[in-house]
Amino acid sequence: MTKNIRRAGLIDRLTMLRTHNSEIETEDRLARHAEPLPPGQLGKLTKVYRDLLDAIGEDSTREGLVRTPARAARAMEFLTQGYRQSVEEIVNNAIFDSDASEIILVKDIELYSLCEHHLLPFIGRAHVAYIPNGKVIGLSKVARIVDVFARRLQIQENLTTQIAESLMKCLEPGGVAVVVEAKHLCMMMRGVEKQNSLMKTSCLLGSFKDDARTRSEFLSLLKE
Repeated sequence: MTKNIRRAGLIDRLTMLRTHNSEIETEDRLARHAEPLPPGQLGKLTKVYRDLLDAIGEDSTREGLVRTPARAARAMEFLTQGYRQSVEEIVNNAIFDSDASEIILVKDIELYSLCEHHLLPFIGRAHVAYIPNGKVIGLSKVARIVDVFARRLQIQENLTTQIAESLMKCLEPGGVAVVVEAKHLCMMMRGVEKQNSLMKTSCLLGSFKDDARTRSEFLSLLKE
């Protein structure tokens, strides 16, 4: 009996420790990548979610929901952190001299964004390629640039263009190509409710747009 009580107490302490560490890691990750919302704004957002729960007929004071507005506010703070980031800060001088002159492609960069029409997620992958012009960028920075624009209210068409144009501006390469493919919950969960639809968008700049052979090579690399 005593052993069971001690074991239960240990499990409770470990669970609390894991939860606490998880919250710290989430806050630390947010702090490293973006400025948090001001306390007043976070409080306003919390109230909005509480009013939302009441508006749909829920009781925002019941046990299961009493902390939901604050959690939802924190989640929205994270999901929209791109508004408080800039490409210049993300790149942080991680551009290096290089003699490379062939296509550099980073495939299958996971992205999660929110549709600006319904505030529902769209989830997919970005494929980003560029042709160096004496400079290359740190590999992880390409993924971070994708996140800067994905962590905003978006439409996929604009997201694709923003990623390409920002890389073109900061790196000044011979060309940039971006392809984004994503599934949209605003189309899957509501409206036409089509579960297998996939949207693909592209933005080709520089030699990827002007040179058919370069464009063909990029498309071939995507298929591999």
